[in-house]
Amino acid sequence: MRIGSVSNSLLMLIAGGTASLMLTAAPACAAPCAQTDLVEFEKMTWVEVKCEIAAGKTTALIYTGGVEERGPQNANGGHNLIAHATVEAIARKLGNAIFLPVLPYTPNDAEPIPGTIGITNELLAAMLERLTEQAFLNGFHRVILMGDHAGGQPEVYEGVAKKLNARYGALRVFYCDQVYRPANDAFDQYLAQHGYPPGLHGYLFDTSEMMYLDKDNTWVRRDLVSSAVGDPVVDGKVQIGPQSPYNGIQGDARRSTVELGKRAVEMKVDYAVRQIRSFPPTE
Repeated sequence: MRIGSVSNSLLMLIAGGTASLMLTAAPACAAPCAQTDLVEFEKMTWVEVKCEIAAGKTTALIYTGGVEERGPQNANGGHNLIAHATVEAIARKLGNAIFLPVLPYTPNDAEPIPGTIGITNELLAAMLERLTEQAFLNGFHRVILMGDHAGGQPEVYEGVAKKLNARYGALRVFYCDQVYRPANDAFDQYLAQHGYPPGLHGYLFDTSEMMYLDKDNTWVRRDLVSSAVGDPVVDGKVQIGPQSPYNGIQGDARRSTVELGKRAVEMKVDYAVRQIRSFPPTE
């Protein structure tokens, strides 16, 4: 029998409750459980993952990032930097979750400005579906899908959650949308209330987040922040004219600060944790 068939059969047994002990039974060679403060799946040993799941960390967080140009001042992988820090903070605040490796690509298209590497909606859906089922096979009871980039949101994430929930009754998948658009909109409102200029991409919001998270000073070219201005944004629309700098910035990043970045990240975490805690528990 093919491995894929075995995995699918096991998943159906787990979903039906008839194999609930299969993934928690310890092999004879397993080391005794030891406490760890890790919540990052890829930095944990299999013994640590098994012990943490047995102790109640039965929620897996799948967070997607993205690779795209973000202005001359910001590295292309800014979405991944933000995603990793945000999902780790969410996992720690929840207390019952472990986050899987951040998926570094999301739906997007390369542009004349180099820096963007994207996948299609179909590829993202297939990857989210596969990763979720793999999380179930590792022993997690529910999976939360989240993203730091607009591509595929909400349609792909909602579609995968709906499809898998129909397939596996006892194992649950949820799409946490609050961490992206609602949290971003709330922060933009804060900026407007405090007299900061509006933007859509590579602007004060993005740059401040990256400045806050750039602990080793490799993600932001801080000497360029003071000149990081692109096409103006009026009423939510980019105003592109004959003098457009076309530099990957939609808005103005010149007043970016570490303090604003900290507020933005914490707002995302708070929005996500509140929504995830509102999701019904697995049976």
